Amino acid sequence: MKRETLGEGPSVEEALDAALEDLGVQQDAVEYEVLEEGGRKLFGLGAERVARVRVWLKGEFVSELEEAKRVAREALDVPGPTEPAAASEVDSQQAQAGQLAERTDEELDQIADAAVAAIQRVLERFDIEATVEEYEGDEGELILDVVGDDLAILIGRHGKTLDALQTLTAAIANRAVGFRHPVIVDVEGYRARRREKLEEIAHRAADRAQRQSQPVSLRPMSSFERRVVHVALRDDRRVTTGSEGEEPFRHVVVRPR
Repeated sequence: MKRETLGEGPSVEEALDAALEDLGVQQDAVEYEVLEEGGRKLFGLGAERVARVRVWLKGEFVSELEEAKRVAREALDVPGPTEPAAASEVDSQQAQAGQLAERTDEELDQIADAAVAAIQRVLERFDIEATVEEYEGDEGELILDVVGDDLAILIGRHGKTLDALQTLTAAIANRAVGFRHPVIVDVEGYRARRREKLEEIAHRAADRAQRQSQPVSLRPMSSFERRVVHVALRDDRRVTTGSEGEEPFRHVVVRPR
């Protein structure tokens, strides 16, 4: 993963956005220095000045993600599994979607019970009183939304603790029932709000990929976030999507057709 980059754009904000996209992180994971302010032509004369920024990762960025995973692992009393780095997440998602209809109500109840039990163990460990609401997502996935007061500890910074909690909950539930089924853990609708933002990011990336005729790499994302991007763009005839890199830096690349 790149540790430093230069960004350019019509304004400092756009130059910073370009640099963040290049590094694949959010702004609070970096520090930056403005090398040159952008500016428009004076009275229509001369060339527009391009803003330039130097951006580099904060030293604690990677350690934060690892700490979030450690907290969730300890809460569940299990060793630290990692998300599988699939060669083609789009293909695996399509295959998975074809299997969803084959699950019986009894099997879905089994996976839900196992997942809810894992979440309840976390709630007990943190001495949190909350309820877990179950419902089916648009793609057939099981969504478990934890509802209660003062649940920020379950989300963590940028949802890193929630990502780790979901990875471990799904692993435990799938292992308990002996088959795989998509399980999404949410807290107070955090992921639902995040989904809307990710869809906006996906469509902007597609616009940019088409406009510049070159691939656009997004920041590292969890498997849930990557899946949202894939789904958001799967019917967009202008681009294709794929995932590259190893966890925890696996990210989506949007390519023009």
